[in-house]
Amino acid sequence: MPPPHVHSYNRHVTGLILFAHGARDPRWAEPFERLKRKVQTARPGVPVALAYLEIMEPDLAGAADQLIAAGCRSLRIVPIFLGQGGHVREDLPAIVAALVARHPAIAIALVTPVGEHDAVLDRIADVAIEGLPD
Repeated sequence: MPPPHVHSYNRHVTGLILFAHGARDPRWAEPFERLKRKVQTARPGVPVALAYLEIMEPDLAGAADQLIAAGCRSLRIVPIFLGQGGHVREDLPAIVAALVARHPAIAIALVTPVGEHDAVLDRIADVAIEGLPD
């Protein structure tokens, strides 16, 4: 039986993994949990999991295993990082390569980190200048 936060009734075969850094403070996860809920509201029925690079659980392999156990035949990994430091350029591709080797029958797509998208940066800029005098 899949974990309660993974929908086994999914009509989609693609699961979505929101991948973040992780931290010792459990409050770090709060905005990622909110993001997950927003994605689930926007796309009901799409299996969504959070995963963390370090310290927090689940890690990427654990989240992938949960979605695959729920029936997903492909995975889309979205790095929730603003920049492409060493974790995104080096660590993440190695983790994904290990995941692909472990699940050769599953199509796994690693997409561009969210911070590389102009729409995300535009919205952050809007929030940053909100309330400033003209």
